[in-house]
This record gives sequence, C-alpha cells and structure tokens, in this order.
Amino acid sequence: MSGIARMRSVVLDCPDPRALADFYSAVVGWEIAYADDEWVTLSDGGEVRLCFQLAPDHRPPIWPGSERPQQFHLDLLVDDLDKAEAAVLELGAVKHDHQPSTEGGFRVYLDPAGHPFCLCAADGED
Repeated sequence: MSGIARMRSVVLDCPDPRALADFYSAVVGWEIAYADDEWVTLSDGGEVRLCFQLAPDHRPPIWPGSERPQQFHLDLLVDDLDKAEAAVLELGAVKHDHQPSTEGGFRVYLDPAGHPFCLCAADGED
C-alpha cells in the first residue's frame, strides 16, 4: 500500500537537546548527525531520524495521566508539498496558523486529534 508520505523523524521536545541526544545515542547506538543549540539529530544512516528540539519551558509528561500527557511530533518526507498538503487536508488535517518559516521546506499541520506534524520537502533536508 502506498502512502502520502514517508517517515522522516520522531522529534522530542526537551530542555537540553544535546543531553537527551547523548542519552538516546547510548541507548540505540545511533550517531549524532547534526547539532546546534536548539536541535540535535541522531541517525543510523537510514532515512528515519530521532531528533531533539529545545523547549525551554518543557514540562515532562506524567504518564499515564492526562494532566501532562506524552508529547512529540512527526516530520514526514514528501516529494511534493502542495500535493501532500491537499491529501492530508482531505483526510482531516488542519494547516496550523503558525508556520515558522516560508523558506524551510516544511509546513506545520494538526492531525484530527490536534497533534502537530510537519510535511517536509524531500529536497529541502538539512
């Protein structure tokens, strides 16, 4: 079965991206492929990555409670942003009002339950 997109990244918000990346690097054995003060990417050389994004006010979830539920977002690679946007909107997604960058090669949406995800142009990878 062919889908609209391919999995790109699982992204975890956290107060210290490098520290959390170092932890997961040790756990899964993936290397740091990219790092700056606000973003760290782990990779095993494949297409799917594990990333950590700075969230200074991050409050960790209390699981399995609902007061502070688990949170993350997905980055999904697409060959054609406009075509993929139309497809996800048809499935029930909503384009988020906040779009961080018009030059970044990605767009932000909310799934039907309100969780954010990004469609990322395959030719716009960092």
